[in-house]
Amino acid sequence: MTERASFSLDRADARVLRETISKLKAIGYVETNVKDRLGLDDLADLNWRHVPMYRAERLASRHPLALAIDLLLLQGALPKNELDQLFAPAEQDALRQSGILAIDETARARASLFPVGDRPIFSDHAWPELPHPGYTTVPADHVMAIGQDSRHLARCTTRRPFRTALDLCTGSGIHALLASAHTERVFAVDINPRAASCTCFNAQALGIENLEVAVGDLFEPVSGKRFDLITANPPFVPSPLDVLRFRDGGRSGEDVQKRIVAGLADHLAPGGMAQIVTELGERDGGESIAHRLREWLHGAPMDIHILRLREHSAATYAVGHAKGDDYQATLDSIGEWAANLRAQGYTRVISLVISFQWSDPAFGPPWERVDQAPPPRREAGAEIEAAFLAERLSHHLQANEILSRSGPIALLDAQVLGQNLSAKTKATVLGRALSIEHQLDPLEREIVVQMERPVALPELIRGFQDRGVDEPAVLAAVRSLLRNQLIRVTHQS
Repeated sequence: MTERASFSLDRADARVLRETISKLKAIGYVETNVKDRLGLDDLADLNWRHVPMYRAERLASRHPLALAIDLLLLQGALPKNELDQLFAPAEQDALRQSGILAIDETARARASLFPVGDRPIFSDHAWPELPHPGYTTVPADHVMAIGQDSRHLARCTTRRPFRTALDLCTGSGIHALLASAHTERVFAVDINPRAASCTCFNAQALGIENLEVAVGDLFEPVSGKRFDLITANPPFVPSPLDVLRFRDGGRSGEDVQKRIVAGLADHLAPGGMAQIVTELGERDGGESIAHRLREWLHGAPMDIHILRLREHSAATYAVGHAKGDDYQATLDSIGEWAANLRAQGYTRVISLVISFQWSDPAFGPPWERVDQAPPPRREAGAEIEAAFLAERLSHHLQANEILSRSGPIALLDAQVLGQNLSAKTKATVLGRALSIEHQLDPLEREIVVQMERPVALPELIRGFQDRGVDEPAVLAAVRSLLRNQLIRVTHQS
């Protein structure tokens, strides 16, 4: 078994490693270039089963970027002559001393380097059961690789300036490291000491100095403190096993995440934002996800935005998580996972990003809203924060508002044939990271179509009153369009 990275750096090696990372970025080892080189629409779609094809079809030309991808992302082995093309002797020595590379006849990486935007971040391998490193059982303290969930949360996180931020279940430290660029002071917490070491290692390698790392159980190390931004990628898988600390959230999947939500009332600062990426099981005819979150908040008056990214049937979910060395063992594993989902009453599992803010009584009682969109491929945090503002404005509409379209809007009209011929319209604001479709009723559609220019609310109301539509109906339609961000308040007259 190949030894894992130690995630330890002395001062001299840290300096050389920072220079090495700068060199990697200079040859193009950043998210956009790596995904393009591998022929992917999104680096989150990287699939270990396709590694032989990536290597043969996309990395056959052994230029420095291809070598870096093969060694540091795809867990490949480089012969000495290729390693020398990629790293100078001092850089090789620093990578070996820091535990990142094992070098003998060939060079292999003991950890992976995942490009996130223009920040390369180290973590344990995404595929630890490959022949290299060759684990028969993934170590319990394995640090979660940067996969789809990590990237979805990174893209949905609010990126405005904050005074303090807290990242729970930090793992490699990805969300704490990203927050350090727009936050004065960042705290990262993980119950796994190896994860804390990995986060410290990344902070040293990137030269980040405003990050403090603690080992502990969720909020315990920061008891009594409040934060302007709280992020978390907790263990959430509803698992019949308890073998992967970074993955398994108990048989319901909720053991850790419900404690995080319950702790927000004591740790989220006024005006702050808390954001969690997770999966939650859903039951036919059962309570809504929003109702479950309200129970976990224990009455704390918070507004909740739920972004549904993917839906997995219970059967698909069980097959995706099952393991086995032979056909019968795989079938038995599928049965074990499926039986656990049935025991929980889950018919499907939903991938989500959930955002919380303290409710403002001036805008009415606490609310929940649910949006559905494909996973974003670029930063969407500003759009999620805008959804909170739009929801509040829709509850506090002033008589003298000037309204306009939020941007170019695509309308998809469809007729449903039946006893009564009816029409349905879906609307999407173009150019956004979150491609959300909204169902419009006929009045809402008419308002959007007519709004060729900014219009004062009283003028809009009068125009429809002349056509026999009463003021409450127009106001209800305007509020719906505002909260769905199809129109916006331009200014007050």
